[in-house]
Amino acid sequence: MKKVLLSIICMAMLPLMATAQSKYIQAVDEYVPAPGQFVNVLPAATAEDTPATMAQKCTDAIAGENKNGNMITLGACGGYVTFHFDHPIVNVEGQRDFAVWGNAFENNAEPATVWVSQDANNNGLPDDKWYELKGSEYDNLATIHNYQITYTYAGEKQAVVWTDNHEQTGEVKRLKYHKQEYFPLWLTAQQTLTFTGCRLPDNAYLSTLEGSQAYLLPAFDYGYADNLPNENAEGCSFDIAWAVDKEGNPVKLDKVDFIRCQNAMNQWCGSIGETSTEILGAEDLHPNETVGIFSRAFRPNARSVLTVHGQRLGQTHRGINIIQYENGTTKKILIK
Repeated sequence: MKKVLLSIICMAMLPLMATAQSKYIQAVDEYVPAPGQFVNVLPAATAEDTPATMAQKCTDAIAGENKNGNMITLGACGGYVTFHFDHPIVNVEGQRDFAVWGNAFENNAEPATVWVSQDANNNGLPDDKWYELKGSEYDNLATIHNYQITYTYAGEKQAVVWTDNHEQTGEVKRLKYHKQEYFPLWLTAQQTLTFTGCRLPDNAYLSTLEGSQAYLLPAFDYGYADNLPNENAEGCSFDIAWAVDKEGNPVKLDKVDFIRCQNAMNQWCGSIGETSTEILGAEDLHPNETVGIFSRAFRPNARSVLTVHGQRLGQTHRGINIIQYENGTTKKILIK
């Protein structure tokens, strides 16, 4: 009788093809840059903006395929952006899972650590545990984990003073080429901005070539955004299997729902200023992989997935899937 009823339900439902999953960013959830020479320009901001309008401006800049090459800045050390796709990024064993595109070129690396999170409470917000992807410098003795830095707004178009949790202080100085306010305009009412994350070793050094001096910023080996040129696809790619907890222990994640890039460099490079990460976009390297039933396509209140024969499964599968919701309704999708 159960099989007959299920068959009737399936026949009554309109056939529905599963919407193809995009391999590009769907939306930016959070944009909190640290002060910097490109802040309030990439993207453009005013004092009337809010965290929500700035997140939308970032979405407009870097979501989708971004054929125009738009970018956003993360400002100085600690600044970050959080974004999601229209589906979870699946951890495929033995493969890099996603790429993050920046504007790095040879001897101009401005590395950001990359963090991932699962929507464990299933509310569609990036408010669960975060895990750092372990890059090449994670175990470097000069790397500082649990690094905290605070910036203080000193007034309109003033250098921004910072202090950290290692009793160090400094400034994000102003440059003659960038005359706008460096502190995020929509956050000046807060007066201070505090970030916690990882500080990587300085990578800049002053080089003398043919009688002239210039700062060079060589790249780290792997595992950071805006570190290697986009032409180096592998160097811009990340494996979810690199995830570690706060103690550095490996964490096994079958998929992630949110990605965060956070500037991990705190250094001043003379006339080129602070080291500030820029982000152009991101890409799922295997968008047709699926895991579980709790992707954005099924939220909220997805309860279980069945085959057309009534067999209950733990995740979606290739072929016809019957998604059951807590209110008793069902939905049929076809995954090719």
